[in-house]
Amino acid sequence: MASGPGLPDSLVLEIFLHLPHKAVLSAGFTCRQWFSVSRDEFLWKELFYNYYCIPRSVPRHPAAGSWYREFKRLYDCIPCVEVQTLKEHHDQVLHLAFSHRGHRFSSCSKDCTVKLWDTERSDGTISLVHSSSMRQFNWGYTQFSQFNADDTLLLVSGVYLGPHHSSSGEIAVISLENYTLLSRVRNKPYDVFGCWLNETHLISGNLHWIGNMTSCSVLWLNKAFQDIESENVNVVKRLFKIQNINASTIRTVMVAHCRRHDSPDLLLDYEAQSQAQAQTQQTQQRQPLFFDLGNTDSEEEEGEDDENEEDEDRGEKRVSAHLPSFNPSGIQHVIHGCQSIAARDRELETKVARFMGNRRTKAPDPNLVSPSAPGEGEDKTYLLFTTGSLTYSPHQIGIKRIMPDQMTTCGPVLGEERSTDEFFDSLDHVIDIHGHIIGMGLSPDHRYLYVNSRAWPAGCVISDPMSPPPIAEEIDLHVIDLKSLREERRSLRAHRAFTPNDECFFIFLDVSRDFVASGAEDKHGYIWDRHYNICLARLKHDDVVNSVAFSPADQELLLSASDDSTIKVWRSPRMVRFAEAPQRPPRARSLLSSLLGHRSANLNGKP
Repeated sequence: MASGPGLPDSLVLEIFLHLPHKAVLSAGFTCRQWFSVSRDEFLWKELFYNYYCIPRSVPRHPAAGSWYREFKRLYDCIPCVEVQTLKEHHDQVLHLAFSHRGHRFSSCSKDCTVKLWDTERSDGTISLVHSSSMRQFNWGYTQFSQFNADDTLLLVSGVYLGPHHSSSGEIAVISLENYTLLSRVRNKPYDVFGCWLNETHLISGNLHWIGNMTSCSVLWLNKAFQDIESENVNVVKRLFKIQNINASTIRTVMVAHCRRHDSPDLLLDYEAQSQAQAQTQQTQQRQPLFFDLGNTDSEEEEGEDDENEEDEDRGEKRVSAHLPSFNPSGIQHVIHGCQSIAARDRELETKVARFMGNRRTKAPDPNLVSPSAPGEGEDKTYLLFTTGSLTYSPHQIGIKRIMPDQMTTCGPVLGEERSTDEFFDSLDHVIDIHGHIIGMGLSPDHRYLYVNSRAWPAGCVISDPMSPPPIAEEIDLHVIDLKSLREERRSLRAHRAFTPNDECFFIFLDVSRDFVASGAEDKHGYIWDRHYNICLARLKHDDVVNSVAFSPADQELLLSASDDSTIKVWRSPRMVRFAEAPQRPPRARSLLSSLLGHRSANLNGKP
């Protein structure tokens, strides 16, 4: 067939603009002209914004080489293909953690074991290396684990079953050289979890109830193991002692080593973000959040002062009972009077606790967390944790700076010297999320903190600390810049939870260089792109997804853990194709060279 004059490039481009991206790629193999047009930057820019529904004001990622490659990265490099299901656990799997090298990961479960897995097998599969049961130490289950910086020790946090059916927490340190148990540390409440400060020291918590609504959280620095010098060197030291009011406690501690971040791994200062912040500020001005403490009658809490009783059980035992407004008589009058007295007692206790706390709390130093000028300042280490001041449900992020002299247990056992009036430490900074916090995760460079929360209703009024506001089913994903110490972004509500406030549980999330992932109660894990703030994949399980984890060595490898007792391994479509592609035969030139070499050897009389 004789070829006539081809279509002009502009017309081919116009046609391609109306085709899906797969059709464009297929058409590009028709001829050289169409292939050239199918790689046009303007074409792929339009396809990119239309396919992913991204606002045009959001620029291309600064590290992207072209629109075509950026489209391919989001489409082909997301770990969304299930390649393996690990079924060695026999109960709900609660948490996953990778080693810093990415060659191992650990898993914790309601079956009370912590398991170690190998990710470097030659066939690409993942295999079980070691399993340790903590039931012999009276643990109910393991709930969290973390590798130290040089991947020689593993911190395992769990629930310890004490006498009288009470439960607290405990942290165990396991050597990864021979899997021996090196030490055990008390941890209360158990959802403090614990974390590593450096290679050899870890942070734990303890809780002391001062009243029905007031408590004191103490954060301790512990040496991971005792050595021959332990007789002369402290193995534990108190870091901070912080007052809690309205039945709140400190939970979910983590350490952020914040550098100056001259080259952050995420850029947020584009026009769309500025507009979104302006709209958010206007909305908040129109709908102010008002908190009224102590003006509504509620049921009296059960009096429990047992040292081993966990704070979360306290919260679950207090249920608000808003009575009708008619005048009660008989026994109803007595009940109503008791409840009114209980509400007044709680209000009075809170006022006294605030007064005593203000008088006996060490004054904060604003310079400890002040933002540094660009290119200036020193590296800072922050202790991050969830807390609260209005209700027992965690709705605030507390920040304490850890100074260099606090990085070791050497020195005075009780830490920094203080006057007799300075009984409590103050928080250096507080960020209020205005909702129930159910998960936190740090970016790889520790610049950004990602927070899962379930929002309170706009304009809600908290009249009883033991009856927090109802929480949304949708989970918000907040982004906090630890350099400026303010919230920078709230993502789309793409994942859901269903449990109420008093049954709400932790859902672990994880952050890689380009992506952030989280579990959810709707039987799926989710993956977002950090720069474009869009949901890229849903990872299906048969029950609640509790935890996800990216490999630090390869963000195209993701793990998810679920209440269905399985761990699923997800890889990107690109990596799956590489694994399934047959090995290429030897190149013709190499084969010819080997044949000529063999003939030459025969001519020389060699066998």
